[in-house]
Amino acid sequence: MKPQLLSIFLLLHPFLLCSASEHESPVTTGSIVFATYERTNYAWDIFTLPASQSHPPNPSSELRITDGESVNFNGHFPSTSPSSILSLLHNRSLIQSPKASAPALQLIYVTERNGMPNVYYDALYYGAPRSTRSRSALEIPVRVQAPLLGLEESKNRVSMKDRPSLSGENLIYVSTHEDPGEPRTSWAAVYSTHLGTGMTRRLTPYGVADFSPAVSPSGVWTAVASYGREGWSGEVEELSTDIYVFLTRDGTHRVKVVEHGGWPCWVDDSTLYFHRKSEDQWMSVYKATFPKDKPVSTNSVTIQRVTPPGVHAFTPATSPGNHNFIAVATRRPSSNFRHIELFDTVRNEFIELTRHVSPTSHHLNPFISPDSTRVGYHKCRGENNGGKTAKLLLENVRSPVPNLSLFRAGGSFPTFSPTGDRIAYSEFPGIIVVNRDGSNLRKVFSWTAFANSWNPVRKGIVYTSAGPTFSSESTEVDIVAIDVDSVDQPNYKKLTIDGKNNAFPSPSPDGKRIVFRSGRSGHKNLYIMDAIEGEIGGLQRLTDGPWTDTMCNWSPDGDLIAFASDRHNPGSGSFELYLIHPNGTGLRKLISSKTSGRTNHPWFSPDGKLIVFTTDYGGISAEPISNPHQYQPYGEIYTIKPDGSDLQRLTHNSYEEGTPSWAPFYIDPVDVESPVRVQCAFEDCHFLSKMPSRGTMVEPSGLAQPRCGA
Repeated sequence: MKPQLLSIFLLLHPFLLCSASEHESPVTTGSIVFATYERTNYAWDIFTLPASQSHPPNPSSELRITDGESVNFNGHFPSTSPSSILSLLHNRSLIQSPKASAPALQLIYVTERNGMPNVYYDALYYGAPRSTRSRSALEIPVRVQAPLLGLEESKNRVSMKDRPSLSGENLIYVSTHEDPGEPRTSWAAVYSTHLGTGMTRRLTPYGVADFSPAVSPSGVWTAVASYGREGWSGEVEELSTDIYVFLTRDGTHRVKVVEHGGWPCWVDDSTLYFHRKSEDQWMSVYKATFPKDKPVSTNSVTIQRVTPPGVHAFTPATSPGNHNFIAVATRRPSSNFRHIELFDTVRNEFIELTRHVSPTSHHLNPFISPDSTRVGYHKCRGENNGGKTAKLLLENVRSPVPNLSLFRAGGSFPTFSPTGDRIAYSEFPGIIVVNRDGSNLRKVFSWTAFANSWNPVRKGIVYTSAGPTFSSESTEVDIVAIDVDSVDQPNYKKLTIDGKNNAFPSPSPDGKRIVFRSGRSGHKNLYIMDAIEGEIGGLQRLTDGPWTDTMCNWSPDGDLIAFASDRHNPGSGSFELYLIHPNGTGLRKLISSKTSGRTNHPWFSPDGKLIVFTTDYGGISAEPISNPHQYQPYGEIYTIKPDGSDLQRLTHNSYEEGTPSWAPFYIDPVDVESPVRVQCAFEDCHFLSKMPSRGTMVEPSGLAQPRCGA
């Protein structure tokens, strides 16, 4: 293969750069498995409906644009001609344009495939003219797919990508490939990449985090939600961001135009919409109008509330010059689901769209075509939406470290057996054990349980914490040992006897003892007990104090125990990592999480040279409201050496990563399917379920009630 073609091939198939055989690669660091809250149920595709205000849509009106295989989201309908886009990509892909005059639809969007996020361009062509109002028109299209960003834009560093849009020949987007060098600081920044040359320019000033970029219709200005230089205070709901505007070409002339706002979008170069939580506690859409005769600032911009109380409305979308309607996502008191609606800005009333098509599914982050005729959004394509997507037991996540593979698991608290052939994870309720290839999936314990670990010596013994999570010291939670190979009942043995929140069991490397946390003293501290007889066989108190010591893990050489603790600020919810010897000596802090930060769930590598954990060191990477519910939408997976050196960020996304553990050896970075089908059963942001009192609907004027296309 010629060198040029080889480089293009690797660009289109980047997973080959990281693939390595378990038996051929000189692996020293192995594989890490972790959980991401509800992520394996997303199975997102981008869909579109006509933006009709006169006829209610029906299922046959909805078109799926993206491939039905990847996780695809946050789309943008470009106004640039397909021929211009494809000509820019000619030297960077092997894709030739089909012999058709123009595509029926073209789309730019974020996709998670081959283990990492990227930005793709799709164009759908047909051999003969067909109506795009027909669902069948998109069933078997001729599809052009091309990655718009390769690894070279971020110097081969793994990163998150978000909110892409095309302005002329430049792609504007969020990326997290540059480390700000400060703990608990977001890596999110806005970049511009020329599609023809790959030349990339950072538009966000260093020391600042920007989210949700939107380019004005002329392409001159870009608006973002940003902290400025104040930084993140730890919010996990609506962020306390402001709206800034700067020149798209180079990021200069940056000015704050709105205090308290997120998710900006332009209708013309002097008018943008955004969302914020109103004083009446409803998430609402607002309009900012810029002055034409004096400098733009927060004092000169006119702010007007657009959507009324009584409904949460957020993530607005506009189209150039369209002053008649916007598209928004809503959460209504009468619905448990997020839907896309139009809001008629002339009549001040909502027009429902997606509820007519799939009323019991969440629909996220609308966007409108340049001609205002179509509304796009993403939703799950799973079984209860007519799809047949398999849920993944293990999803390959691109690792930035050679010879270290990463996997997102299909359940919480995933752990490998000592021989690496099986995985145990929590299902809530219950514990599941499954072969590493996805076969022989069985529920071995039916109670609510969490924090699982295998005995390294006694085959088939899994320890877990039976009882509710996130509960008080006096809550009944016990350590149980489950014999997952037992055919007789009962197959478990309770090892603790006082029931005072005993959790996070971790066995010693010889399999004879277990370290765990317990609230038996009135505070959660660490104890060690016999691994077979439990606490009646002997109990040693390891830590003692009016704080919480928890999430403990025993090192493979038996010399150290890592744990998370809030002893630096008891009761604050802030956790740091500590190390201690099993005899109670040598207590030391491993890593600080800065003020109010969190570092949790430490787990030693099989050789004891690294500790993996989850932390908010990377801050927050996207507006939380743009995703489904994440308890902690800032958790990323990091590793560190036991001496506190070589801190390394491994994952980049806007989800909650947590409960990592190590496999006993390296595993090829290949997805493993589960026999379970995706059911689209993920939750919306919990704070959107809080419906304030409706009060008096005084602004804007008008009924502001939904109409079903009438």
